[in-house]
Amino acid sequence: MLSRRQFLSVAGTGAGVLIAGGWALHRAWPDSTPRGGRRFLGDADAVLIAALAPVVIGFAGVDRAAVLRGFDLAAAGLPPGPQRQLRRLLDVLGSRWGRHGLAGVTLPWGEAAASEIEAFLQRWRLGRLQLLRGAYQALHALICAAWYGNPASWEALDYRQPPVMEWLP
Repeated sequence: MLSRRQFLSVAGTGAGVLIAGGWALHRAWPDSTPRGGRRFLGDADAVLIAALAPVVIGFAGVDRAAVLRGFDLAAAGLPPGPQRQLRRLLDVLGSRWGRHGLAGVTLPWGEAAASEIEAFLQRWRLGRLQLLRGAYQALHALICAAWYGNPASWEALDYRQPPVMEWLP
């Protein structure tokens, strides 16, 4: 049986650990304020999406700036509910704890190897948890839409628009 003094000591130590942990997590959280003409993506988000884009698309020569513009435009156009969920996902993946714990990527996103990013994406794509599979599908869909929806990417794919559709931009 704990004495009152021991109980207060343990409780005080526990409270201190929780406060320190919360402070550390808050300091590790990325700044998600849109900058540089972006409407949704913060700087940390842009680094994350730029790192994921070549792996998701499977083309190392992907125009990352075009993908970022398309992703930002698509994310800014989402309804409020999905937009909040996407914001949470990007914030978690942008944090050091999320990158290490959830994604299993050791280096910062801008320095991570394509093989490590590919392994993370495959774990999420094939994972047991529906939440992770859904997060993978959202990232995959938005990145692919940003790339394949951009007419500038069609040249890299050797895609020629059918004559009937030439009036489209």
